[in-house]
Amino acid sequence: MSEYQYYEFQAIDRPLGGADQEALRALSTRARITATSFTNSYEWGDFKGDPAKLMENWFDLHLYLANWGSRRLMIRWPVHLVDRNLLDAFLGEVDGAELRRAGQNLILDTAFDEVEVQDWDDGSSWLAALAPLRADVLGGDLRLFYLLWLSAVEADVFEPDELEPLPGIGPMTGALEAFVEFFNIDRDLVATAAERGAGPLADKQASSKAVKSVIAAMTGPKKTSFLTRLFDGDAHVGNELRALVRQRLTPPTETRAVPVRTVGDLRARAKAIRQARERALAEKAAAERKRREEETERSHRAQLDAIARRGETVWREIETEIERRNATGYDRATSLLLDLMAISKEKGAPEDFLGRLQEIRNRHARKERLIERLAKLG
Repeated sequence: MSEYQYYEFQAIDRPLGGADQEALRALSTRARITATSFTNSYEWGDFKGDPAKLMENWFDLHLYLANWGSRRLMIRWPVHLVDRNLLDAFLGEVDGAELRRAGQNLILDTAFDEVEVQDWDDGSSWLAALAPLRADVLGGDLRLFYLLWLSAVEADVFEPDELEPLPGIGPMTGALEAFVEFFNIDRDLVATAAERGAGPLADKQASSKAVKSVIAAMTGPKKTSFLTRLFDGDAHVGNELRALVRQRLTPPTETRAVPVRTVGDLRARAKAIRQARERALAEKAAAERKRREEETERSHRAQLDAIARRGETVWREIETEIERRNATGYDRATSLLLDLMAISKEKGAPEDFLGRLQEIRNRHARKERLIERLAKLG
């Protein structure tokens, strides 16, 4: 395939009406359009629309993938549900990410070219894996932005004393893992960041009791407001509740027992993780080589024992193979002679073998290609 591009958009907060779908159909006659999605791929030509405009007007998520390494992900949030100043603090030095306002929404646009991937795919499964990131951010989980900041660390744009923006990102979710894989962010840096927890809601089971206590302590009017909005079908009430609980469970920065790490700390630890991983891979490869060598040796030993038990029939088979007068017969005869030579050396009596080999040379001296092969026996 010389060229391939994949476009996918998803509408989450507001389904597409008939007029919306007609407007999108005008951009592509081949696209698959539903009340919540727009999907198309190209092996020639290009998409006529502007993905940024589609995000501003209709969609909450967009993913683009091309087989020459370009990858793009856009996520849209209602502006009143996220703190732009907080998000901007992560992105100051990130070259491939932009946060922009579009009306009553805020759009994160992440795009990288020449992303190196191990296994190529058509792109159709990525957005489903990445979609939970949108709700996570609405719920106060900012680890997506830490990963973007980490891409700048990988690009070596920070001084060693630069502090990480969060105390950690562990344990990783499936959506965060998908983001790392989609943009091929350094796995060792990610593993380093994930060695420390992201906060009290990162482990939902461990924090369930604390969550219940926060909700129980909420005032009556606050609870009534949440329940009323839930009854009315507000799509964001759950995310706002999670953000509120996360905020109340997160201790102030100055009271955290674990010190924030520097870029230098992260790089040094990532280097150690990488070296340990490479050593483990080397040890595994060495063990596999040793296993294969031992298996080959056992197989060869069994082969030599079987030939030794056959006695004179082996010499008759050699003569039969030689009389075929073709490359296959000569190769088979030479292989049997090699085994017989090894057996004679093991028994400490190579003279008998060498004498019979010379007889074969003499009898078949005119068979030049056979003689060439026998010469390799020494």
